[in-house]
Amino acid sequence: MKAIVFHTFGPPDVLQWEETDEPQAGPGQVRVRVKAAGVQPFDTAVRSGPWPMYPVKFPQKLGNEFAGVIDQVGDGAAGFAVGSEVLGWAPMSCYAEYVVVGSDQVVAKPKSMPWEEAGVLSASGQTAHRALQLLGVGRGDTVLVHAAAGGVGTVAVQLARAWGATVIGTASPRNHDYLRALGAIPVAYGEGLAERVRALAPNGVDAALDAVGGDALLVSVELVADKSRVGTLVDAELAERLGARWLQSQRTAERLAELVELYEQGKLRIHIWKSFPMSEAAEAHREVETGHVRGKVVLLTE
Repeated sequence: MKAIVFHTFGPPDVLQWEETDEPQAGPGQVRVRVKAAGVQPFDTAVRSGPWPMYPVKFPQKLGNEFAGVIDQVGDGAAGFAVGSEVLGWAPMSCYAEYVVVGSDQVVAKPKSMPWEEAGVLSASGQTAHRALQLLGVGRGDTVLVHAAAGGVGTVAVQLARAWGATVIGTASPRNHDYLRALGAIPVAYGEGLAERVRALAPNGVDAALDAVGGDALLVSVELVADKSRVGTLVDAELAERLGARWLQSQRTAERLAELVELYEQGKLRIHIWKSFPMSEAAEAHREVETGHVRGKVVLLTE
């Protein structure tokens, strides 16, 4: 099979579309012929240079979320058959024609969900869901979401609204109408952010989710009285210094199924910014690294 791999750290051009060993489904596993795979900022960071927390082994694959059609079912893999359309997750292996995962790492894809959208939900969606749960977001809360127009932010805004919270989302002005359509109150980031948020939330902010780090996390700690309800996905070191939380995702089929159910109910929209052929993963990474992606970038195998 072919997959995107890289043999050394570096810019997007290190990504190569190469022949690799074709995986086979073992006991309790299914093999999926990938139709779509999401591209995350995490992927670009891993490609760019070594992360002590995420060691790589060259040649290294990338990608943590996918959608496709099951073409092999291992012994004891319950609930699915050859031909089942699914979406799921697998660590650093989804930019490929095939991926093998445990049968507990996939859920059924609704017929109404396009492949592009199915391919980008499993990782970013679960990250947002888990983060809001850890921060205790619920009815009556006012929540500040940084980078609210991004992949995780887009889902976080909608989940918080579905759970009864008021959401203030930071984004550049060009994304403010997008955030309004998702149900958030938009606010421009940058100097004076704390004052602008206070004007929008005179009764205070109850929780904050940061996907930017640095100043965004500093402002969050300034605005939220309970530091245990300030969380970051990207800046663990600063969070520790400030007494905030570093939020790590926890992926389960039950969590993903809940997101799919919200999608089917019309309570969760997935926005595709751009799609690229799988072989053009380098171009997709360049797009993500502009920092101006609204929603998600996706790779398609056909």
